[in-house]
Amino acid sequence: MNAIPELNLADYLSPDPAVSSRFVQALGQAYEEVGFVAITGHGISEQLIGDLYKYVQQFFSLPAPLKCLYEIPGLAGQRGYTSFGKEHAKGFAAPDLKEFFQFGQVVEDADPVAAEYPANVVVSEVPAFTPTLLQAYRAFEQTGRILLKAIATYLGLEPGYFEPRVHNGNSILRAIHYPPIISEPSSSIRAEQHEDINLITLLVGASAGGLLILNRQGQWVDALCSPSQIVVNVGDMLQRLTNNRLRSTTHRVVNPPRNLWHTSRFSIPFFLHPRSEVSLACLEGCVDGAHPKAYEDFTAGEYLDERLREIGLKK
Repeated sequence: MNAIPELNLADYLSPDPAVSSRFVQALGQAYEEVGFVAITGHGISEQLIGDLYKYVQQFFSLPAPLKCLYEIPGLAGQRGYTSFGKEHAKGFAAPDLKEFFQFGQVVEDADPVAAEYPANVVVSEVPAFTPTLLQAYRAFEQTGRILLKAIATYLGLEPGYFEPRVHNGNSILRAIHYPPIISEPSSSIRAEQHEDINLITLLVGASAGGLLILNRQGQWVDALCSPSQIVVNVGDMLQRLTNNRLRSTTHRVVNPPRNLWHTSRFSIPFFLHPRSEVSLACLEGCVDGAHPKAYEDFTAGEYLDERLREIGLKK
């Protein structure tokens, strides 16, 4: 049995209020008990997913000196390439066994928030890479906003509560390459146990297994899903907002069996962030006598800055 509940986003969009309500309740319950769901009916086309992975693999196949031309100092890895061994999980000194490329928000209206965002890095050697990243970014963003409407409804908020908070938000599309393992790892796995920073994370079509989540019994279980599903999990920002009602579940990516050490793993999560000025103060409806306020107030920008320092991307 899959450790992750499976839901169809088409149910939430159903004209039948009862069907939509059942989805909302099932999603909220899953996020209270597990923190992860596997979603079908998400509206992101197989063609786009296939193209995305094709161009991501082409980029990571470039020679290391060429990739390093796209590593931009001073951006804390938030745009462009980050070379192997630069990031570590919070609380762990050993770096994760990965390299990655990040693509961020493109503001297409007159929103002054555009001044906060660095330009995206264009890779000339793979001409289709940047436009495909933008197309995927928009598709993930749209699906994430629909899911946030369902989450808001579950929390007793207006369905559109998150809309102004994530409009032109600081979301990130991260393409990750876990290279073949060529020697016995000393103290690292591909990605050490961690929780995500953001509101929700959407992950589609990882090229190999290895993602494990830590259940309430303290057991590591496989996060299995089919190629047609996306895995969507709660991040720390949403956990803070809901005063621990919705769970930011610990997860990791383990090394493959030794006979598969020669293989790469590719993964492309979309980290849905709010705008930097948005308050992460616990929602009033999630604080009561039985659940006292667990967190001090932060803005999303302040919290992101703190976490980037904790994982070694910002000094």
